[in-house]
Amino acid sequence: MQKEIRVGMIGFGQMGRIHSYAYRSIPLYYDGNPCKITLKCVCDTNESLAKKGVEQAGFESYTTDYRELIVRKDIDVVNVCTPNKMHKEAVIGALKNGKHVYCEKPLAFSEAEAKEIVAVADQTGLKHQITAEYRFIPAIMKAKELINADFVGRVFHFRGLYLHSGYIDPKRPREWRLMKEMIGGGVLVDLGPHILDIMQYLVGDVDMVSATMETFFKERPLPENPKKKGKVDVEDAITAILRFKNGGIGIAEMSRVATGAEDEMRFEINGQNGALAFNLMKPNELLAFNANDPKGVQGYKAISTAQKYPAPAIMPAPKFTMGWVRSHVAAQYNFLDCVVNNRMPSPNFHDALKLHHLMEAIYKAVEAKNWVKV
Repeated sequence: MQKEIRVGMIGFGQMGRIHSYAYRSIPLYYDGNPCKITLKCVCDTNESLAKKGVEQAGFESYTTDYRELIVRKDIDVVNVCTPNKMHKEAVIGALKNGKHVYCEKPLAFSEAEAKEIVAVADQTGLKHQITAEYRFIPAIMKAKELINADFVGRVFHFRGLYLHSGYIDPKRPREWRLMKEMIGGGVLVDLGPHILDIMQYLVGDVDMVSATMETFFKERPLPENPKKKGKVDVEDAITAILRFKNGGIGIAEMSRVATGAEDEMRFEINGQNGALAFNLMKPNELLAFNANDPKGVQGYKAISTAQKYPAPAIMPAPKFTMGWVRSHVAAQYNFLDCVVNNRMPSPNFHDALKLHHLMEAIYKAVEAKNWVKV
């Protein structure tokens, strides 16, 4: 008989909706694999959102207290989609109650909290995965395949950017993403985990880092009283210069005030044998340059990747264009497949801890105004 995985969701904001959509879609995209998925319970401190989880996403029940959810015997997997500050207690509580955990990035509020989570996860032996959905875009999967096949060769340079423009309006309220006590930092912990994870996944670990950052809007209207302003204590933009352990050098830039950008995550990798380039706004192709091509015909080649997911994916067909949500479907399929088949997922909480360590090194480099060993 097909195994049933019963899911509990903590947090039903935007990402809770996306993750719920992915669970509902997995059986169609993967022809019923890897299991029967039952959405058992959704939790949100905002009761109206929790009710929407039942009415719109199809959860069987709701609660406003995550502690009620994590102790339920009829839940196998807990999915955490809350602000960073609320991750640790929910994740550790779920693990200690025998639940496999899928958690939105970053794993925790700080590296210290991430270490606590990893220690508990290792003790329990349960499965855990961090949301790093961009690893599951076919173009990124193709880039990894080419790098493993030595298409790039010795890496000289990495240039990575993740740019948004949503915070250029000074009238935008001081929401939780602009409050250090809720998120632990600014754009680095918001957008940084995505581009930094792809960087380490494709290029390797960082040895040393130097960085600078800026908060361009140091006050913003308070949501509860727009006539009053509150202090913004997190950065709008940050740029890091990197030295990799394999000898390459690089740059990683993140901004939420990049006028003209929408969801611009892009990177270039230059190596001795070749080069690769990708832009999330053009997700259906990977640009590849082969330095071994004859001199007269050298140039970047656009490799069509579209929906070229590996089996057992059956929908959509490979000829159709890539959609952003599709990568979440693939990431969550990977997690459930590992739970069903008793494998440790990747990227897991150890990968997430490595990211926390790198991000804290970047903040230390900003403060020191000097190179910092990672």
